[in-house]
Amino acid sequence: MANQKIIPADAPVAEKLLGWVDARFPASKLWKEHLSEYYAPKNFNFWYFFGSLAMLVLVIQIVTGIFLVMHYKPDSNLAFASVEYIMRDVPWGWLVRYLHSTGASMFFVVVYLHMMRGLMYGSYRKPRELIWIFGVGIFLCLMAEAFFGYLLPWGQMSYWGAQVIVNLFGAIPFIGPDLSLWIRGDYVVSDATLNRFFSFHVIAIPLVLLGLVVAHIIALHEVGSNNPDGIDIKDKLDDKGIPLDGIPFHPYYTVHDIMGVTVFLFIFCAILFFAPEMGGYFLEYNNFLPADPLTTPVHIAPVWYFTPFYSVLRANTFNFFFLEAKFWGVMMMGGAVVILFFLPWLDRSPVRSMRYRPGLHKLILGVFVVAFLILGYLGTKAPDPIPTLIAQICTVIYFGFFLAMPWWSRMGTFKAVPDRVTFDAH
Repeated sequence: MANQKIIPADAPVAEKLLGWVDARFPASKLWKEHLSEYYAPKNFNFWYFFGSLAMLVLVIQIVTGIFLVMHYKPDSNLAFASVEYIMRDVPWGWLVRYLHSTGASMFFVVVYLHMMRGLMYGSYRKPRELIWIFGVGIFLCLMAEAFFGYLLPWGQMSYWGAQVIVNLFGAIPFIGPDLSLWIRGDYVVSDATLNRFFSFHVIAIPLVLLGLVVAHIIALHEVGSNNPDGIDIKDKLDDKGIPLDGIPFHPYYTVHDIMGVTVFLFIFCAILFFAPEMGGYFLEYNNFLPADPLTTPVHIAPVWYFTPFYSVLRANTFNFFFLEAKFWGVMMMGGAVVILFFLPWLDRSPVRSMRYRPGLHKLILGVFVVAFLILGYLGTKAPDPIPTLIAQICTVIYFGFFLAMPWWSRMGTFKAVPDRVTFDAH
């Protein structure tokens, strides 16, 4: 090969081995393109920890999942007992199980904050549309993964939560009943449902998720990272073609991210060892009871990370065009996620970052975040007239934020965006 590096005969064994690998696989090339010679903006802040933290939690979930599968029994008669066996008799099994259950919630905490950073700094804007689309795809996969995994402990809330959510698909005209039957594999949530949910949770969804993560990273490194100023650092290069405002990701940001990982692991371990159920939000008390098809819990609600969308579903109480409210609730719940895919084309602002947008834009984003948090809280509560009215108002705010974005994103007086990134050494 013309471009193959010639290695001297007296070179160290490690260098010879690397040369042998490089001649057959682009190991050094991948290292340079994605780490040592990938130039990231030098003004990353706190919000840029969450991408690497999401990778960390993904690894934790995969590793702990592998060990849990070694002892778990995907059988409706044995599933709950196998989880209890893991918790009580498998050496360090309680730790592995809590790492996985706490990790699921922490995954969504990290991903929600990662998406918040994208909204703040316009990371979905041209040329990063595909990065955002892959990211929303990852979010959808995480929701599916969490939903399928939620049934596996075969506790009371697992069973009835799955029953309620799957029954929602029955509201779809014409295909709804057959679709619900196909998802369950039976007329009720049963052993067949548990087996297919197990296969999706352990094999199908993780494969798609890993593919999307790889695509997300490749797309990111192809166009370059955004930054708090929303400036493309590739526009200002030195005579060697290196961005003037860029620094190599390794070692600068690999070492920088260690600080974020350390703080995150302190918080993660504090929850893990002192409050793994987090007051019933991470693990509901009803899920420590075996599933009983004859006894319905007083209040059925999904885990906290689904509750904003569950509130959107329940907020619709009106029938339209001869279709019942449940159908429109399901459509609104799905639309609340699908609309995220169109964000790059809804935002018409002349600048990316909130730093240089009018105060009105920051206020609108703040109201949107508050409405989303209220929806999340209301989704954990039983439906009552006043909370339902509040949920309806917050649902209007949620959809209004996106649907009115082509207009409000152009309103106001924008600040001048600097030619170079703003950076204070710390």
